[in-house]
Amino acid sequence: MIKIIPMVAFALLASSCASLGQNVQTSKNNQSVKETPAYANIGDGLVTLESDYSVKETADRFESIIKEKGLTLFTRIDHQKNAEGVNLELRPTEAILFGNPKAGTKLMQCAQNVAIDLPQKVLISEGADKKVYLSYNSPDYLKARHNIQGCDKVISDVSTLLGKLSTAATSN
Repeated sequence: MIKIIPMVAFALLASSCASLGQNVQTSKNNQSVKETPAYANIGDGLVTLESDYSVKETADRFESIIKEKGLTLFTRIDHQKNAEGVNLELRPTEAILFGNPKAGTKLMQCAQNVAIDLPQKVLISEGADKKVYLSYNSPDYLKARHNIQGCDKVISDVSTLLGKLSTAATSN
């Protein structure tokens, strides 16, 4: 029995992870939209998408999209530029902090400590493989991390929005 439990746990974990790499078909006005694979790293709670663009282009696209959607841009940080300022090297890496006080406040009303992870952030970086990635905190991970209860609709809406924003910024 003891040997069976780890095998069952591994099988469940493997099947859960396998579904994370699957593409999700979305549509807008009954038109197909290009599928972009999203990868969730269970350990760190990040959702990561590969971008078709450079770091700067992806960040510019993301910033433009959030402004078009009426979201608040709090700041954009160019970590590579900051590293150069202290004579250090870093691959292209930018972070964008943005949000919607209406959604963020609702989350904080459910679990005020989620404020440590707000406003929402996206990280756009060039990997060692020279590919560009956009990552963000999974709302489901934040739900678990902060024991958020009674906000399933808000979590779902934020998750959907982040997926759409990220896909639009990374896909041509």
